[in-house]
Amino acid sequence: MTALDEYQRLEATGLWRPETGAQRREVVVALGNATLTIKDMQDRVLAHWSLAAITRATSAGHDPALYHPDGDPEETLELSNAEADAMIEALERILRAVDRRRPRPGKLRVWLSGSITAVVIFLAVFWLPGALIAYATHIVPAVKRAEIGTALTERITRVTGQPCSAQEARQPLRRLAERVLGEGRRDALVVLPQGLTDTAHLPGGRILLSRSLIEDPEDPDVPAGFVLAEAVRAAQTDPLEDLLRHAGLGASLQLLTTGELPKGALDDYAESLLTGARAEPVAHDTLLAAFSRAELRSEPYAYWLDVTGESTLPLIEADPRRASGSRQVLTDADWVRLQSICGG
Repeated sequence: MTALDEYQRLEATGLWRPETGAQRREVVVALGNATLTIKDMQDRVLAHWSLAAITRATSAGHDPALYHPDGDPEETLELSNAEADAMIEALERILRAVDRRRPRPGKLRVWLSGSITAVVIFLAVFWLPGALIAYATHIVPAVKRAEIGTALTERITRVTGQPCSAQEARQPLRRLAERVLGEGRRDALVVLPQGLTDTAHLPGGRILLSRSLIEDPEDPDVPAGFVLAEAVRAAQTDPLEDLLRHAGLGASLQLLTTGELPKGALDDYAESLLTGARAEPVAHDTLLAAFSRAELRSEPYAYWLDVTGESTLPLIEADPRRASGSRQVLTDADWVRLQSICGG
């Protein structure tokens, strides 16, 4: 599926330049549900652009149309009306829809001014950094959380490489997300080719997975268990609050006053997700309840965490689906296709 219901699949050819001074390359551009995928003529992925963060550099009606990621005008994509008329029309519709949903700067300034006054009074009485972070976490809207999650993903993938996205594995990955997280989060999972130990979660609901969790297990219950455990962990501690506590009081103040986070804070937090210690484990009782609701075995997840089973014995002995087995996570065919998501 694509971001527009009338298109099951939409591709076009164009000219892509990764940076200023680089030679333009002929590429195939594919419209997805949330991203624009740029591939070379051998079907190798060169870049992913978030549809919510694409800017047109040339005026409407100008041929060729020139696009670039928001905030990065050095990387460009040139589409000609002769070769990509349908793609240009689709992108323009998406850009208009995104623009309509984006908060108006004037309204945002008014909203922020009122928020600043309230914050100053609050701090004058309590002066607790933790309270300010909690306040900032509470008032940030869902669209801003999604923008922050996208910005973090872009920074993380500069280190790990672009997310794995083999064509035949995309639908199985969405089915895995739907099976574990629900239909409304079919696009929540991102598989990274390197740099991540197992899983991590970001503001906006996105969950990152290491490719090893997809390629190495023999049973899809293993990655499903890791996705479920990460979703439970994200529900217990707000991902945005984790980011703000890591970034410090100054970042929270800047978010409240300008609606943006410092780039350095995003860079530092992205690095910490990849190089920091593994997140605290979720309590066994809480996990078992989640596995039971998801109709998923906990034993495969437990043994993958600890091959001896010593530290995860409660998850093994109290497996809520030991007798009946999991409700199917993926078909055998989908599982095989998913395991090739990184081209392996």
